[in-house]
Amino acid sequence: MNTYGNQRISLAHGSGGKLTHDLIKDCFLARFKNPILSELTDSAILNLKGINLAFTTDSYVIRPLFFPGGDIGKLAVYGTVNDLAVVGAKPLYISCGYLIEEGFNSVSLDEITQSIGDAARNAGVLVVTGDTKVVEHGKGDGIFINTSGIGVCYYQLLQDIEVGDKVLINGPIGDHEIAIISARGELGLDVKIESDCAPLADLISHVLTASGKIKFMRDPTRGGLATTLNEIVTSKDLGILIEEKAIPIREEVRAVCSLLGFDPLYLANEGKVVIIVGCEDASLVVDTMCAHSLGRDAQVIGEVVESPKGRVCLRTEIGGTRIVDMPVGTLLPRIC
Repeated sequence: MNTYGNQRISLAHGSGGKLTHDLIKDCFLARFKNPILSELTDSAILNLKGINLAFTTDSYVIRPLFFPGGDIGKLAVYGTVNDLAVVGAKPLYISCGYLIEEGFNSVSLDEITQSIGDAARNAGVLVVTGDTKVVEHGKGDGIFINTSGIGVCYYQLLQDIEVGDKVLINGPIGDHEIAIISARGELGLDVKIESDCAPLADLISHVLTASGKIKFMRDPTRGGLATTLNEIVTSKDLGILIEEKAIPIREEVRAVCSLLGFDPLYLANEGKVVIIVGCEDASLVVDTMCAHSLGRDAQVIGEVVESPKGRVCLRTEIGGTRIVDMPVGTLLPRIC
């Protein structure tokens, strides 16, 4: 019996939280189940004649299409590159599929396509295939983009997460979602902050070269840091404790969250990577990230603990502890 039940699909089913996970498990995994898919990693690892390839796909829908620090084209390329990089792969090739609504401005289409080309060159990948579909006016929302990516795996994550391992992040959380909120102009916010949209492959390459103790990596996009950490410990015989005072957050993001009642732990990011590393290499990895332009504010933000099992907890700045649950819905729809 599926848990998403006899109901209509809502925006919350695409939020990256509990409803998304239920939909994946009860609908998609139940029908597509195979050993590769069941790993539920950001990219599938495919062994072809002794060579491990990483393969990923994603669809991008966002409003507005252009925002401080990026646009839907840049987001599509970097999002795909990052999903390859966090499984230890060097991104090489991507596809690009356009779903365009009738009446969409050709100038905007040119700008988005130029952005895709620039982002691909910056990330060191080639756009090698694609597709274009046009739907009737009113049957789309301007433009949607689907990208798939292929890379060669040069590093195999250890995957034996254990008590005492450290949890790291390469910089401030929440910039992307707050940039989108501000760009929408619906709440009258005047916040000078840009999306953190960036390609992480080079940063991750430096980290993997420096340390052989990397056990887990993921980019905390939809659902933010809280969702990513919950995904790590779900159904595991261990937990994670994070320190509120250690988590880097810009003051502008804190201010908007305080004003609107958001929890920054659940805000989407597009240029951040969460890393779990053996405790003996934690300082080395932080130093390595801090030496890179995309990791200057890297921090150890927590550690793997024995209990409570399967839970993420936050030690607050005043010394209390609270559980950080997997979100059920979403703060804002269609953020990435």
